[in-house]
Amino acid sequence: MNFIFLLLKSIIYIFCFYLLWLASGKIVSIVEKIAKKMGFSSFALSFFVLGILTSIPEFSVGINSLIKKKPDIFVGNLIGASFYLFTLVIPLMATFGGGVKMVHGLTYKDMIFALIVVLSPIFLIADNVLTRTEGVFLILIYFILVYFIEKKKSLNLSLRDLNTHRVIRGTQIIFELLVYLGIIFVASNFIVNQTIEYGKILGAPIFVVSIVILAFGTNLPEISLAIRSIFSRKKEVALGDYLGSAAANTLIFGVLTLLNGARIHIENYSLRTLLVNLFGLGVFYLFSQSKKEISVKEGRILLLVAFLFILVEILLN
Repeated sequence: MNFIFLLLKSIIYIFCFYLLWLASGKIVSIVEKIAKKMGFSSFALSFFVLGILTSIPEFSVGINSLIKKKPDIFVGNLIGASFYLFTLVIPLMATFGGGVKMVHGLTYKDMIFALIVVLSPIFLIADNVLTRTEGVFLILIYFILVYFIEKKKSLNLSLRDLNTHRVIRGTQIIFELLVYLGIIFVASNFIVNQTIEYGKILGAPIFVVSIVILAFGTNLPEISLAIRSIFSRKKEVALGDYLGSAAANTLIFGVLTLLNGARIHIENYSLRTLLVNLFGLGVFYLFSQSKKEISVKEGRILLLVAFLFILVEILLN
């Protein structure tokens, strides 16, 4: 009977990830249409607007983890989510889609700075502690990135030319957004509860369950996009979408750390996690900059790095 009950919960667990994917996709679609009509530049839309919106599942999971007083969940989820974007999602497209070209307007320095922002949380918790001061730093470094990149590209926001009646259909859009946000919050609540239960059943730290399983689930919107790109034979990747999402995870990291109030102690974070993350993102950067594309062979290498990451976290914890 217990096995059947657990199986049922596992099915609901997977279904909740589907709800996250569905609801976040709807929100992205609505806001993308509004932002385009408001005059946001394509880069601003890709890197900042959609980057934050595709991280809504991670933020909702984080809020629920704070409610349950289990900050390890959001820490593991955000670290894993950013890592999987570059070693799993894009490499999937490259491996099964015959390689992909990296399309972005970032300079060499901007690209390096963006990756530093993505890696910042991993460095800050190297001592197994995350403080409110470090939370403020993570928020600041994200907005510094926004300032230095966007001042060169301009948001191109022209509110005077905006006809709000044409863009926003009154309370209908607000109602839709609230419904989808509600779905995400409820689904995230169940996911957090079940993640805690899986940790108890497996005898594994919640941090490890979050970084391996939960982070994969909250990346379903990006993974589904990768699968669609493979079937549609799309050979280009808007790197801004993925960099924006990973950088937004750093912003969320800082916000959730402040909301937690007290210091966050992560007992199961180790130097191994830091080194594998550095190695994975370093390899991705070298591959993406060499010929501005990720080949099939390079995609397979990055997938191997993702597998190594999972193996290290499971076997050594």
